[in-house]
Amino acid sequence: MSMNMEAFVLGCGGMMPLPYRHLTSVLLRRDGDLFLFDCGEGTQVSLKRLNLKWKKIDAIFISHTHADHVTGLPGIMMLSSQVDRTEPLYIYGPPKVAEYVESSRKVLDMYINYPVIVKEITAPCIVHEGDGFYIRAFPLQHTKTCVGYTLEELDRPGEFNPEKAESLGIPRGPLWGRLQRGESVTLENGRTVEPGDVMGERRSGRKFSFVTDTQYIPSIADEVRGSDLLICEGMFDDSCAEQAKEKKHMTSRQAARIARDSNSARMAMIHYSPRYTDRELPVLLEQAREVFPAAELTRDRMVFDIPYVD
Repeated sequence: MSMNMEAFVLGCGGMMPLPYRHLTSVLLRRDGDLFLFDCGEGTQVSLKRLNLKWKKIDAIFISHTHADHVTGLPGIMMLSSQVDRTEPLYIYGPPKVAEYVESSRKVLDMYINYPVIVKEITAPCIVHEGDGFYIRAFPLQHTKTCVGYTLEELDRPGEFNPEKAESLGIPRGPLWGRLQRGESVTLENGRTVEPGDVMGERRSGRKFSFVTDTQYIPSIADEVRGSDLLICEGMFDDSCAEQAKEKKHMTSRQAARIARDSNSARMAMIHYSPRYTDRELPVLLEQAREVFPAAELTRDRMVFDIPYVD
């Protein structure tokens, strides 16, 4: 069954919001599931401007507890209370996320009409699972504990071949459905037909990766390998390489190296330093494209469709 997957960039800025650039946040929609990655200041403004049916966000994934990645969280939690909701909201992130959520709820006297489940990540692991996919957290290297995330779909069954089924004498109906679900069936003549007799090769699912606030480390490429869309920090250009190193951030060229080494299909940069105006961002793109030609710049409220490859 095919499912739509889209990534909405709600904010592409780092450190401080600018009039035309909210702080880092990306919403991933996979059919009916909504996942938010980071929640900087201005997140709910972009959600409103995109007119998304977003109040039922399933889970929020926080990279780290620096202000420019979490200050939008209390507002999102309060706005989610404006609809009837029984499903829990899951919030994942490194240590201190629970304390931040708890103290915000207490100090702001938040009215929350749904369960909030906060889980802190202390080691690389699968943090969230659903029908046909899982989301994994892995370590980055920043000035405080920081994690990246990948959403990976499981392989899908191959395509069913009706002509083959008919030539094997399998009557149209429930037996076709059972074969498509991966069950073997026995015909009236006693012959057993395996799903592989009528199904094509298994087809791969999609992969989305979110990496921000880290210095360059080769292990990131292993984690995000084969991404259909890699959203990756590209905070500085080459002339600021020393500053990037000192602040444990990446240049756009280093982001491109991760995209190239991981065989990702597309890489879109995020979390730009406020030193670059929109007019100056193309320098980041030029340097990234020297290493990875499929590099792109994100802008606030940009939408990326993530189709199946086949």
